[in-house]
Amino acid sequence: MLDFTFRNPTEIIFGRGTIAKLDSRVPKDAKTLLLYGVGSIKRNGVYDQVRSALGKRTVVESGGIESNPLYETCMKAVDLVRREGAGFILAVGGGSVLDASKFIAAAALFKGKDPWEIVASSGATVQEALPIGTVLTLPATGSESNGGSVISRASTKEKLPFLSRHVYPRFSVLDPETTCSLPARQVANGIVDTFVHVTEQYVTYPAAAPLQDRLAESILQTLLEVGPRTLREPRDYDARASLMWCATLGLNNLIGCGVPQDWATHMIGHELTAFFGLDHAQSLAVVLPGLWRCALESKRAKLDQMGRRVFGVGSAEAAIEKTEEFFRSLGVGTRLKDYGVDAREAAGKLRARFAERGVRLGENGDIGADAVAEIVIAR
Repeated sequence: MLDFTFRNPTEIIFGRGTIAKLDSRVPKDAKTLLLYGVGSIKRNGVYDQVRSALGKRTVVESGGIESNPLYETCMKAVDLVRREGAGFILAVGGGSVLDASKFIAAAALFKGKDPWEIVASSGATVQEALPIGTVLTLPATGSESNGGSVISRASTKEKLPFLSRHVYPRFSVLDPETTCSLPARQVANGIVDTFVHVTEQYVTYPAAAPLQDRLAESILQTLLEVGPRTLREPRDYDARASLMWCATLGLNNLIGCGVPQDWATHMIGHELTAFFGLDHAQSLAVVLPGLWRCALESKRAKLDQMGRRVFGVGSAEAAIEKTEEFFRSLGVGTRLKDYGVDAREAAGKLRARFAERGVRLGENGDIGADAVAEIVIAR
């Protein structure tokens, strides 16, 4: 097992009726920016619960955060924070809203000329940020309990992640009942996103970390069990609660402690989303099986292990097939043609982008621009 340092300062407040606990967590003496998406929280009653819990606090609102949060939209919220003197950000929604809140929190106090440097530097330029609290309504990204964020920029068709210890939420409220009205597409996307978060930290190479492996496998097994149930029975609280907890544990740094990590699927998927508008999870479902097939020999030991322990099959190849079958069973396509995208066009665009950046991906640093194109053209 590799050496590691584990730090996660987020308080998780989990269960029915927990939105009411905002009153004891949100500062009373600071103007609060209430950040949300395109309005679903106003239709499902979450907005009213939040405003009731906030009581007489001074609140300014900023809505309209996209499913892949745009830099341009976030900067409007930054301007509002600065103009109104907001001192606390409460993000209510799914991972995109939470990701946006992290960028806004950092950009509001950014001393440089262009806040895009926060993203371009992978978070290295972040020295401070406004405090953040969250109310999660869509389990998927794990953003409620980590210091990561992914921001898109419409003007350049880029989608890039950043990390900073300064943007961990102070607290996150997780009430599974807030997820019961989600459309099936969003639920399925969340299951796929969580599954791939886990495999990016697990399907690499053996690292003498049996506990981390078992933790990862237990999350995957739970997703196989409760994921389809949440789609069949949208009001099943226990299934919703298990899915929500899986998403949080899948990317709160715990299962990645002391083990090699990949993240190539995410980096390639981000570019498919930026160029062609695929949902984040759709891009992951396309890329992951193709990447595994291209990196089969370097990942064989862990794919064999996943096949035996998670799917009950006897080979790496069978594990890949079972993963693809699982995604399709949720209604998430695993081929570019499922989304009307030409694989050759996509491969050409991604080869050029990764060649321009000069980055190499994967746990072994062996996936360059040509390998990215090979992965994509096969999908």
